[in-house]
Amino acid sequence: MKIMRLGESGSEQPAVMVAAEDGSSRYFSLLPLTADVDGPFLAAGGLGEVRRALAEGSLPVLEGAAHLRVGSPVARPGSVVGIGMNYVAHAAESGAEPPTIPVVFLKPSNSVAGPFDSAPVPPGSSKYDWEVELGVVIGREASYLGSTEEAAKCIAGYVTANDLSEREYQLPGAAGQWTKGKSLPGSTPLGPWLVPAEEVDGGKLTLRSWVNGEPRQDSSTAGLIFDPATLVHHCSQYMRLEPGDVVLTGTPEGVALSGRFPYLQPGDVVEVEVEGLGRQRQELFRAQPAPVG
Repeated sequence: MKIMRLGESGSEQPAVMVAAEDGSSRYFSLLPLTADVDGPFLAAGGLGEVRRALAEGSLPVLEGAAHLRVGSPVARPGSVVGIGMNYVAHAAESGAEPPTIPVVFLKPSNSVAGPFDSAPVPPGSSKYDWEVELGVVIGREASYLGSTEEAAKCIAGYVTANDLSEREYQLPGAAGQWTKGKSLPGSTPLGPWLVPAEEVDGGKLTLRSWVNGEPRQDSSTAGLIFDPATLVHHCSQYMRLEPGDVVLTGTPEGVALSGRFPYLQPGDVVEVEVEGLGRQRQELFRAQPAPVG
């Protein structure tokens, strides 16, 4: 069961994609159940309602769905929580020791984009980087959780994510700060779909990325220093995670920061994929300053 949001930006409609017996995909509208895939829908057990409706055959077919734009599978989250250096090899290529506690930062929710939307490179950027990541979607409130078992129950599902990052803004130097390097418009493509947590093992998924068709990252979430439940439990001690929020679990080795590959330029094409959660594709372009007056 793959939960999606289809349509033009700001006008997406909720849908579910299921595989037919002949290997093709069928799309059904979720409008009889919800106006959107958001926090209230997830908190009210919406994914279970979708499963029941599919079993009953009560959802209408969404005609022409394969030709619609694919939006983020979750409506604009209240919070996007990033985790840094959560793979040993990536910490090493970043010039850091593996952390003993999670490195946590926040990304603005307006950085979320669809998985195939064109991605803007900031006007002054020279060190724009890619990061394939497993995204965790929160399904119930998580605050001061007592155990990782409780935390696991707060995970609604998983998504593919690309945490596009401007390293010159992010890292030490001329006022380098993680927030500056992680907050740029369109820098958090999510999707193409959300898969419920009970249908996928978030601890054993292959992650890959490509730039202009050339392989960059090839790793597995089995290499996470802190697994999804541990991250949700840890974050809940310092902030309230709400339904619909997204936690990005960190990227493995193979980014431009390593020095092994050039940074991204306008015209480049980035693709990222998490096993079972779908593949993204972003064509980069140089952003222009917004008009004033």
